[in-house]
Amino acid sequence: MIKYREKILDNGLTILVNRDRASKLAAVNILYKVGARNESADKTGFAHLFEHLMFRGTQSVPKFDIPVQMACGENNAFTNNDYTDFYITLPKENLSTALWLESDRMRNLDISQEACTTEKQVVIEEFKQRYLNQPYGDELLLLRDMCYKVHPYRWPTIGVSPEHIERASLEDVRAFYDLHYRPSRAILSISADMDEDEMIAMAEEYFADIPDYGGEIAPIPVEPPQLEARRLEVERDVPSTDMTIAFHMGDRLSRDFFLGDLASDLLAGGESSRLVNRLVKDKELFSSVNAYITGSIDAGLFIIKGRLMPTTTEADAEAALWGELKDLQQGNISDYELEKVKNKFEANMLMGEINVMNKAMNLGFYAMTGRLELINEEADIFRSITREEIMAFASKHFRSENSSTLIYRAKR
Repeated sequence: MIKYREKILDNGLTILVNRDRASKLAAVNILYKVGARNESADKTGFAHLFEHLMFRGTQSVPKFDIPVQMACGENNAFTNNDYTDFYITLPKENLSTALWLESDRMRNLDISQEACTTEKQVVIEEFKQRYLNQPYGDELLLLRDMCYKVHPYRWPTIGVSPEHIERASLEDVRAFYDLHYRPSRAILSISADMDEDEMIAMAEEYFADIPDYGGEIAPIPVEPPQLEARRLEVERDVPSTDMTIAFHMGDRLSRDFFLGDLASDLLAGGESSRLVNRLVKDKELFSSVNAYITGSIDAGLFIIKGRLMPTTTEADAEAALWGELKDLQQGNISDYELEKVKNKFEANMLMGEINVMNKAMNLGFYAMTGRLELINEEADIFRSITREEIMAFASKHFRSENSSTLIYRAKR
């Protein structure tokens, strides 16, 4: 169990602290509630751009990494469709350095023309390397665009096109910063072997006087129910054909999330899983297989996919994937299988409580969902799942009219 204290400052900043008596390090995590879902359809990729810009420095700290390194620390960040996360680990004696740096770039980021031009080029090159110039690179782009018609999940974190970042003006970038990178859009979480009151007081010292301004956050459109099967077939210069089937499911706070997560692990949770044993090793239909959920804050996707062997027909491959899904609908799940998957989830959660950085990150994430208490409740939720619930989940979602199938065909 992760124990924590919470305080919300007058400017809207949420502070969470955890005393970790086993660690000599302090972990500082600041989560901004901005991801690709908060972008407009004609200006995508901005959240990812800011992951880069936030390391460009401020007027008082031109190079962010130098004081971190001088404090014997490490730092990094990541962006996804729902949020952006920045984190620093360093000796607990240097905690104030991390708080000073994070508070400084929350208010004083150097958004100059030179900084924007440089980082825009970095992001554009990253887009080309990861999505345009790499085998299977645009597969996710195609799948998202097919599955979502209204919700901004229809584009990935890096954006719809590099052109959006290329044409972003300095005014566009500064407006995005003012709107999202402010106290009420942030969650600061700290884990260290320090008194909780002391950590909260230190956080207040650096963040309490930061004004909160930037305007109203636009509501995110709700994706309507999918009422008919969708299908897209493309040909690409790749060595093997990929087949992916995606199904809409519930959001991160729904029971669906836990049922889908468990069902995906029943199908593809390791080398001894059903898909690997049956479709790769026994039937030799695929060279690799996978099943997973997107785990997004808003209604997400359950995805099952495989890379076909040269001798496998597309019809046989598709029938095999649907057969595995129907097996779950019929409740063909042994007690041993179910217990093994539940044990795996519980072990992963316990391991996550050991690392000081994981604690700080998890506090920020669960606070963002609006259900902070879930940080200590999810193991029990997974434990409570029954075979009948998995059958009901599979029957509800694994339907043709709720499916989007992508055939990513190797050129003949």
